[in-house]
Amino acid sequence: MKLKDSQLTKDELIQAYRMIKEARMLDERLWQLNRIGKSTFNISGQGAEVGQVAMALAFEHDKDYFLPYYRDMAAVMVWGMSAKDILMGSLGKVDDPSSHGRQMPNHYGDRAHNIVPFSSTVTTQYPVATGVALAMQIDDSKAITLTATGEGSTSEGDFHEALNFAGVQKLPMVFVIENNGYAISTPNSEEFGVKDLSVRATGYGIFGKQVNGRDFTETYLAFKEAADNARNDKGATLIEMLVDRLTAHSSDDDQRVYRTPEDIAEMKENDCVMLMERQLLSEKILNEDELEGIKKELEIKINQATEEAEEMPNPASDQLMTHIYEEE
Repeated sequence: MKLKDSQLTKDELIQAYRMIKEARMLDERLWQLNRIGKSTFNISGQGAEVGQVAMALAFEHDKDYFLPYYRDMAAVMVWGMSAKDILMGSLGKVDDPSSHGRQMPNHYGDRAHNIVPFSSTVTTQYPVATGVALAMQIDDSKAITLTATGEGSTSEGDFHEALNFAGVQKLPMVFVIENNGYAISTPNSEEFGVKDLSVRATGYGIFGKQVNGRDFTETYLAFKEAADNARNDKGATLIEMLVDRLTAHSSDDDQRVYRTPEDIAEMKENDCVMLMERQLLSEKILNEDELEGIKKELEIKINQATEEAEEMPNPASDQLMTHIYEEE
């Protein structure tokens, strides 16, 4: 689908692209910091940035709530987190808004921006999100809740309990499955028996839809419809967003062990960021010089954010247990 069919203005599309490109370049920086020993861990969202930005733009960030999962860096940046915020989390700095340096990298949370942090146990954000949505419903605030996870998480009981509760209560929320084809090293063919995970919505009495997360317009319009339905008391939606995982599962994994070189090469040839850049050029929204100019601006921005994050203080040793255990 053409970018111009998204109902967004030219300036809005350019801003969306800037967010996508910044997320990709920041993700690459996080890998660099990990490989030189400055960060202990990284779990990447490369290959999902277009879908995540399109998804997040469909919501009202000043009042809606987001319960992300560990690959959702592009989405939380749309929601309000900065490159410096994310870098401080990866470097374990005391001013990290997610946990003040007390949680693993990529565990996003920011109270100031309605981003609710999550645990390392996958899918636990799903039932918590239903509680947030129920509070929104009781308050009649017209605020809605978005929560996401990977397709491997759909095997957990939390996934089904959350969808069932949302269906019964007609909660104002949107569930997302970011399906990148692999639960660590386990392919879809060994994860579930249905062709499309979105069909599971029917069993719980909620809307269900599958979208191509590499297509900005298709994804944005689907989430806009889901958000509008939730805000207008029509209940929850489950969206299966098809994306790619261009990197290994995490910085501690090597996907070459279980994926063929041909599979990896084909995936990288269809990189969602590259595909969007081609669209921007073909639809004359940006030209080559403007794309290069944006890249250079973002290089400066990320370099500055990295320097500032590295200079921030580490947590003090005498505060190790603060906010971890109940205090008398």
